[in-house]
Amino acid sequence: MPLQIVHHPDYDAGFAVNHRFPMSKYPLLMEALSARGLAGPEALSMPRPAPASWLKLAHAASYVDQVLACEVPEKIEREIGFPVGPRVSLRAQLATGGTVLAARLALLNGIACNTAGGSHHARRAQGAGFCTFNDVAVASLVLLAEAAARNILIVDLDVHQGDGTADILGDERRVFTFSMHGDRNYPARKIASELDIALPDGTGDADYLERLGGILPELTARAPWDIVFYNAGVDVHAEDRLGRLSLSNEGLRAREAMVIRHFRALGIPVCGVIGGGYSTDVAALAARHAILFEVASGFA
Repeated sequence: MPLQIVHHPDYDAGFAVNHRFPMSKYPLLMEALSARGLAGPEALSMPRPAPASWLKLAHAASYVDQVLACEVPEKIEREIGFPVGPRVSLRAQLATGGTVLAARLALLNGIACNTAGGSHHARRAQGAGFCTFNDVAVASLVLLAEAAARNILIVDLDVHQGDGTADILGDERRVFTFSMHGDRNYPARKIASELDIALPDGTGDADYLERLGGILPELTARAPWDIVFYNAGVDVHAEDRLGRLSLSNEGLRAREAMVIRHFRALGIPVCGVIGGGYSTDVAALAARHAILFEVASGFA
């Protein structure tokens, strides 16, 4: 069976091409996956919007209602980084539904990936940092509520610390949050994960992979994980304009292989989400995101 990929055309909310959040990376990612033979009809699933009942497992009911009604206060919109109109609201619901669907497909097939997701700055009370709803936190709580999983590991390798995920899941003992990120990067005020590793500016392939390789066995030993959510943000890349680290394309490929091989060798399902990536060369950015799917397809 091919790698199961979750995608929806409305992941692209139609931002201007010069917006700091490169929304056009979503259709370009699908073009890249099609060019690589990974996006055939037997591989693709389309999500439905996450219902309010799911969203309210992770977020304050008042905030969820604001997003669904497109009535988010301007102060919160400024923290998110864009207005929450109908297309943004729908996109947030779809991306979250997509991660839930990808998680269910991973439990069935061993591995699956969402072509969006990784919105890890959205906190319980509000969104922030280009993140409206925290899809991985929602998906984790949905799986727990449905008894589809009992122990969940989140491996967040986006260059920015997963403060929102830590905020939402800090008291949930059945979920372990791990973030490895740039030390001197957003958010300025971090919320502690169960385990955080902060890397200095300029960290390159060798040092990054050595640090990651040393921590994976420790994560595995902590619990009998039913599923791993893997945030494969590519903003660790040397050419990312918000990243401050120095990984190459080869380093990204080695990272994805290291993470996925480690958990799949133990029979632990992996749900991949794409996380952050910021570049004025959006086609090159989409190609970096495609590396996750290329590597994951080898384990499908």
